[in-house]
Amino acid sequence: MNNLQKSISKYYNAGLRYDGRKMGEVRSITVEKGVSRNAEGSAKVTMGETVVFAGVKMAVEKPYTDTADQGNLMVNAELTPLASPDFESGPPSDWAIEISRVVDRTLREGHAVNLKKLCITEGEAVWSVMVDIVPVNDAGNLIDAAALAALAALEDAKYPALEEGNKIDYHKHTDDVNLDNKPVMVTVYKIAGRLVVDPDYEEEKGKEGRVSIGVLSDGTICAMQKGEDSPFSAGEISEALKLAGETAKLYRKSLK
Repeated sequence: MNNLQKSISKYYNAGLRYDGRKMGEVRSITVEKGVSRNAEGSAKVTMGETVVFAGVKMAVEKPYTDTADQGNLMVNAELTPLASPDFESGPPSDWAIEISRVVDRTLREGHAVNLKKLCITEGEAVWSVMVDIVPVNDAGNLIDAAALAALAALEDAKYPALEEGNKIDYHKHTDDVNLDNKPVMVTVYKIAGRLVVDPDYEEEKGKEGRVSIGVLSDGTICAMQKGEDSPFSAGEISEALKLAGETAKLYRKSLK
């Protein structure tokens, strides 16, 4: 255990988080939708001092040959020095790629967007839904804030008007992109030997391991991905699933 973890452990032993919160307490969360005039859907999520924007853009494309009756869903995260001195300009970092993949997996395995409903003409034209995630301040737990922002942006999304020849008029919008499910993601961190949710920036620096868990409205687990080197025992996974279920209810309240 390094010096930071020892310092955090003293707080945990006193029943407090490093920033003074109670052990199971999450930071204040606010969700604003419709923050961009030029996106089909957009949202801003503030989780403590972590701030993330997400936007949805849509295009008409030819479907893949093996899914001729399904549209496409793509998630991309861009991490720039604007959000943290830990981030660098240039090609996507491993962390940016991981955030994109984990958020994508939660939305995809949670069946948030019904890909068959994105079909315009089977084998010829489908909607592609692209979700861009852009943090502007990373103060910890970026992955959960990104997932919540992506979901909120999809909730806000509307189809652009489709004219003859499948030409898009982005100045007009029609129906909502109705979601079949609304999965939220909760990342449970192992820090100083304890399992916690929603760490701030300093706490997160002391992490030993983490597991991101996608949770549906009824509590069903739809996706999981482990990160970092520290293993999780069967008992810790069980505890993490319980923590994720409880925390998902708190995250979901912010969407309403």
